[in-house]
Amino acid sequence: MKFGTVKVNGESQVVLVEENRTNVLLLQAAAIQMGEVIPATLLECIAQGEFFLQNIKKIEQWVSKQENKSKFYADDFVWEAPIPRPAKNIFCVGKNYAKHAVEMGSEADIPEHIIVFSKAPTAVIGHEANIPRHEDITGELDYEGELAIVIGKKGKGIKQDEALNYVFGYTIVNDITARDLQVNHKQYLLGKSLDGSCPLGPVIVEKSAIKNPNQLDIETRVNGEIRQQSNTEQFIFPVEEIIAILSKGMTLEPGDIIATGTPAGVGKGFKPPKFLQKGDEISVKVKGIGTLTNTVH
Repeated sequence: MKFGTVKVNGESQVVLVEENRTNVLLLQAAAIQMGEVIPATLLECIAQGEFFLQNIKKIEQWVSKQENKSKFYADDFVWEAPIPRPAKNIFCVGKNYAKHAVEMGSEADIPEHIIVFSKAPTAVIGHEANIPRHEDITGELDYEGELAIVIGKKGKGIKQDEALNYVFGYTIVNDITARDLQVNHKQYLLGKSLDGSCPLGPVIVEKSAIKNPNQLDIETRVNGEIRQQSNTEQFIFPVEEIIAILSKGMTLEPGDIIATGTPAGVGKGFKPPKFLQKGDEISVKVKGIGTLTNTVH
């Protein structure tokens, strides 16, 4: 199952994105008609865990039997991020592909221990939203296509072999980065947290649809040109290890988002660098999830 958040007539709606359909199923509208209750936000839905998933199956089956199904679907909508305002900063893993670590420095930069930083919730935007150029702040705006984990169950001290039990699903993040701010401030937060610098979505795919998150093709294109092309099997730290390490002494909660790192091919890695300019369109594709597309404005 693929879940998202869209705006219909200016109102945010939690939706189910069904295969081979261009419209989306409005879960709350359908639930009301059949006497069920769906929370107003996907963040709250995720917190319900298995109860939510079972409820969705009932709603989908009920809608399929209705004579007038169209009233439960929307054709005209605007994508939001699946979780438009995360409850916490987005956790991000740095240099999780060896080739990316090398392109940003040298083989000495390949980490022995996981590198973790974060992006502010205010950075989050949805599929097809504009990424602000921030030309008064940075001259080195860059892209980073990534697989992201969405936590579905509260946990602390999670064992690596149990880590996937705490996952709700997976989505896509474009970790837009101001490289010059990153260098100037000697840390990641400011260069990673500019407004609009965390495109997220378009959907969250429930984990049962992804057989192995450590074996997914990932590709980033800028204006149609392939810049990044890899597979998550190239992770230095796989999904299970990331969750286990983050949860050591720190509680992970439903709706927490973890970006797993970007492959080689970022703009800064080219000679000369290929930083983002106004009008550039960036598309990040992850197998089994979809494509996240945004334009610099």
